[in-house]
Amino acid sequence: MISFLLFGLFLALLLTSVPIAISLGLAATGALLYSGKVSSSYIAQGLVTSIDSFPLMAVPFFILAGDLMGHGGLSKRLLNVGNVFFGRFTGGLAIIAVVTCMFFAAISGSGPATVAAVGTILLPAMVRDGYPKGFSIGLVASAGCMGIIIPPSIPMVIYATSSNVSISAMFLAGVIPGFLIGLALILVAYYKSKKSHYRGADKKYSAKEIMATVNDAKWALLVPLIILGGIYGGIFTPTEAAAVGVIYGFVVGVFVYKELKFKDLYRIIAGSALTSASVMIIVGTATIFGRVLAIERIPVLIAEFIVQLTSSPMLILMLINVLLLFVGMFMETLAAIIILTPILLPVVMAVGVDPVHFGIVMIVNLAIGLVTPPVGVNLFVGARVGGSTLEAVSKGSIPFLIAMLIVLMLVSYMPSLSLFLPKLMGM
Repeated sequence: MISFLLFGLFLALLLTSVPIAISLGLAATGALLYSGKVSSSYIAQGLVTSIDSFPLMAVPFFILAGDLMGHGGLSKRLLNVGNVFFGRFTGGLAIIAVVTCMFFAAISGSGPATVAAVGTILLPAMVRDGYPKGFSIGLVASAGCMGIIIPPSIPMVIYATSSNVSISAMFLAGVIPGFLIGLALILVAYYKSKKSHYRGADKKYSAKEIMATVNDAKWALLVPLIILGGIYGGIFTPTEAAAVGVIYGFVVGVFVYKELKFKDLYRIIAGSALTSASVMIIVGTATIFGRVLAIERIPVLIAEFIVQLTSSPMLILMLINVLLLFVGMFMETLAAIIILTPILLPVVMAVGVDPVHFGIVMIVNLAIGLVTPPVGVNLFVGARVGGSTLEAVSKGSIPFLIAMLIVLMLVSYMPSLSLFLPKLMGM
């Protein structure tokens, strides 16, 4: 009865358009009060203790670092580098969009932030060069999914804290899957561009111009090296790396590129604070929801049920992939990770699946959810930035969605793609 109340109330609130964080909190509160197993103070204590975590401090720092670098001219210079190397190829701007999203993903750790930063600059240029709006926005929205797969990734931090695995191992595990998705998107973009005769720029850059462009962008290109190199070199933890990213973005934006103005800092910090607050509220209420699940032994019961159906790791991963793709269509990524990790992780571990590998499978699934209606956040951000309709953007993203699903299957059934780098580093 309590399980029915928990999920029933949660779904009812979602269907009435109550924000997901409030839905999670109210559903958990209703179930706890009905059960009478714990006092009402448990809810307030849980909201505080769930976010009282040193690793979780990385989340607001990465959000602020991404905002500072996006406004400080780093994304524009990454685009310039992409243009000198890929602009002359068929579908040059489409390829540049993917490559730039990959670089910015290694800065922001967020899918929607990647779409907004890259789309604001690149989408007008793509439309001006004859690319259809739906295709252009669909491509950028899909490429933005790499923001939560290529490290550093905010959802990876949340998964690591929920599953007690190493954040550094998760970051390393996301590198190869992230690059595979980028390569798949480039191949699809090239094929579609060649078929539709989207030509690249006629201009050929001299070696001197290429060197000048790369030199101008060196501070932006150094970001992934500093953050990830510092983590794996043992210089600082992922949380400290996020703080370093904030300082670096501020110094480069204000004093090097001089595009980040002091008068804009309040607006940028306030926007980052609002985003961080909404994330932390989701983390808090989703953690309470997860604790109610644990009290009622729901994860154990589900694990036992699935293992009774089949003991095949391949079939279990297939069922879980279908579930996660469905959940990703309706639920916010961080909430889905916090709720589903304690439910699904025991199931896959029972059949020998590595928790780091499963974390990447989960995040790739939920990344695809960012471009699947009705709650595809990247689609909404792309449509707003590009001035198009959700229907046109959704249609334009279909070929790229198929490519990402193919990569998902490879990542699911070839664990070495995720585990090679962590094992190489002895994690």
